[in-house]
Amino acid sequence: MQDTSFAIHPGSKKSMKGVPYHDIGNLNSFTRIDNTYSFVCEQAFVNIQFYREEIVRVVMNPFSPPTMESSFALVTEPEIVDIAVSETEETINLHTSKLSLNISRVPFRISIYDRDERLLVQETSRGMGYNEKKEVICFKEMKTDDHFYGFGEKTSFLDKRGEKMTMWNSDVFAPHNPEIDSLYQSIPFFMTLNKGFAHGIFFDNPFKSIFDMKTERDIYSFSAEGGELDYYVMVGPTPKDVLEQYTTLTGRMDIPPKWALGYHQSRYSYETEAEVRELVTSFLEKKIPVDAIYLDIHYMDGYRVFTFDRNRFPNPEQLLKDLKNAGIHVVPIVDPGVKEDPEYSIYQEGIHGDHFCKYIDGNIYHGDVWPGNSAFPDFTNSEVRSWWGEKHKFYTDIGIEGIWNDMNEPAVFNETKTMDTKVMHNQDGSLKSHREMHNLYGFYMGEATYNGMKNLLDGKRPFLLTRAGYAGVQRYAAVWTGDNRSFWEHLQMAIPMCMNLGISGVALTGPDVGGFAHDTTGELLARWTQFGTFTPYFRNHSVLESIRQEPWSFGEGIEEIVKKYIQLRYKWLPHLYTLFQEASKTGVPVMRPLFMEYPKDRHTFNLSDQFLIGDNVIIAPITKPDTFHRVVYLPEGNWIDYWTGEISEGNQHILVEANLDTLPIFIKEGTFIAHGSIKQSTEHREEDLQIHLYPTTHGKAKYALYEDDGKTFSYEQGHYLEKHVSCEFHANRVEFTIENRGNYQPDWKEWTLVIHGSLEEKEVFINGESISPEYFIENGREKIRIKLDI
Repeated sequence: MQDTSFAIHPGSKKSMKGVPYHDIGNLNSFTRIDNTYSFVCEQAFVNIQFYREEIVRVVMNPFSPPTMESSFALVTEPEIVDIAVSETEETINLHTSKLSLNISRVPFRISIYDRDERLLVQETSRGMGYNEKKEVICFKEMKTDDHFYGFGEKTSFLDKRGEKMTMWNSDVFAPHNPEIDSLYQSIPFFMTLNKGFAHGIFFDNPFKSIFDMKTERDIYSFSAEGGELDYYVMVGPTPKDVLEQYTTLTGRMDIPPKWALGYHQSRYSYETEAEVRELVTSFLEKKIPVDAIYLDIHYMDGYRVFTFDRNRFPNPEQLLKDLKNAGIHVVPIVDPGVKEDPEYSIYQEGIHGDHFCKYIDGNIYHGDVWPGNSAFPDFTNSEVRSWWGEKHKFYTDIGIEGIWNDMNEPAVFNETKTMDTKVMHNQDGSLKSHREMHNLYGFYMGEATYNGMKNLLDGKRPFLLTRAGYAGVQRYAAVWTGDNRSFWEHLQMAIPMCMNLGISGVALTGPDVGGFAHDTTGELLARWTQFGTFTPYFRNHSVLESIRQEPWSFGEGIEEIVKKYIQLRYKWLPHLYTLFQEASKTGVPVMRPLFMEYPKDRHTFNLSDQFLIGDNVIIAPITKPDTFHRVVYLPEGNWIDYWTGEISEGNQHILVEANLDTLPIFIKEGTFIAHGSIKQSTEHREEDLQIHLYPTTHGKAKYALYEDDGKTFSYEQGHYLEKHVSCEFHANRVEFTIENRGNYQPDWKEWTLVIHGSLEEKEVFINGESISPEYFIENGREKIRIKLDI
């Protein structure tokens, strides 16, 4: 990996690998227009703009007043914010009700505080600057208790303190390991946690950039090879607040279609229609749930996108119809490379419509990918995106509702592994080089695909899976972690990778279950499937040269374990779906690191091998071979073993036994979860909706189950159901209050309230009425069942 010229050595103030560093110097003057303050410094121009009372934007341009353009990542405009200004000879102070900026005049330096005067972000003596290569950089003080999270798709542990990370979308087939710096996604956002309080920084610059939390002990920096130094500070103060603020800027996901949350099966490749039919028959005969089958590049005619190879797939229309009748969706891969073929309609349209990326002299750029020499649509152009989106009618006409975008970094088979950075993009009349737009290419392709599918599906929700993206990718696509390996180390690494993607705004994420390349084993597949049951996106995917890793590939014993956990996914879907609705409203991920709920607990700060589903379920996968126990950390509160009902006190590490068919799961006492029935796919009706209470001895508990049709956007017009269930625990009674909101009528007409454990003969009230619950024993544990109407 090549370093940029911003590889700063400790103690070096001016040298950047021999390139002189220019500090922006002292403040000369400043003016205000609305919510924007413009500062003229000796060697740069700085604008400060308030987006909300708790979000401020800082833009530095060394050579001219900032353009104040934002990338495609931004979805919001600044609000009108009340700002108080005070000045002294040394400083300028800008205050909102939730943050304040202290600006030193000589030299120009910015310090940012929250409303309680906690110092969040402070520039060092080096401040902001640039060099002759027009690379921009800023330096911030790093406190002893700072912990860093997010940065999108990065390897290694949860806490990124001590890491140096490059943002440059890259196709990495070599085994992923902690030394790999750049993968497929570039999300230049991070969250800092310090003594229980959180704030965030989003560096909105698509050029290759570097976040250096490693080189110096008490300083971190972020830099870019070009453009402006343009970053947003979000003051929190909780991790959830930061996510809400960041996703206010970059957007949130729509609620996914339910089928996107089921179990998905893929391989590179299922090469023929006959092989797909045989695969589906096995799932149905073995009664293993499945919602989607993927078609990799071999379904296409010579790898031409928007085609089928009629020798391999003689009747895709009938295949799609038959699978749809079985409740199974098909997700084909669509790459950006368009084969250079004068007889190929997509290439013809691209040429005549001027849709392909070109050099500045007008020559079309061609690169070698799966189809051979290929042209690449210029997705930065809105007309090109519309054209590309419309082409997906080829798929929607035969019943396809989901697309898989791959190779969209863009990946090219050459020494650089990507497009020539001298290629120019026509961003709606503004010419920009690929050096600037590279990290946005897959993101723009995702927008084209998602909105194209949405326009074609007559109100149905599309599903898009993408390999490459930028900040805001969550608006369009799920993200998987790319070409991993069937190594135990990759199972371990997937946990913090998915958590940091969630912290970066991407709620629908997961790895290739079982590992993509290399050969998995039955034990690894079983353990990985257990983990995958609770990753937001759940797909088994493997390379053509590897041994098979479908659920039945390792004999009956492993098959039963894998089947058990795929079924468990469907049992948990009502709860997961509720959490996805929450993510669509707040930006808070479904799969969460424990520090998000327990930000003052030091044991959670770098806890990389267990995670939360929502705020009350701990998942602790086994990630080592021949291991049938593990240490699990339980934070404050009491925690109940999902399988045995055993109660453990929190604020401690416990040793948990876990034979090969057991995934350690713990539910927090005094909380609810929802369960449904095991079904072959999400297309089947829900027949056994249950809401489970894990009671405590005192206090209150509440839950809001969310339900809609799972298919359309009608929920945006109020066609949904929120079932609010709350309870209060008293010495001699438990009082439940149940309320429905919304006008959606679900499939199920009744549901069951299940209370785990004895209530010690307490009287039970529901909406003020005393009821007589039914007691029963399950797995040796007493439970209470109460049947209720919708």
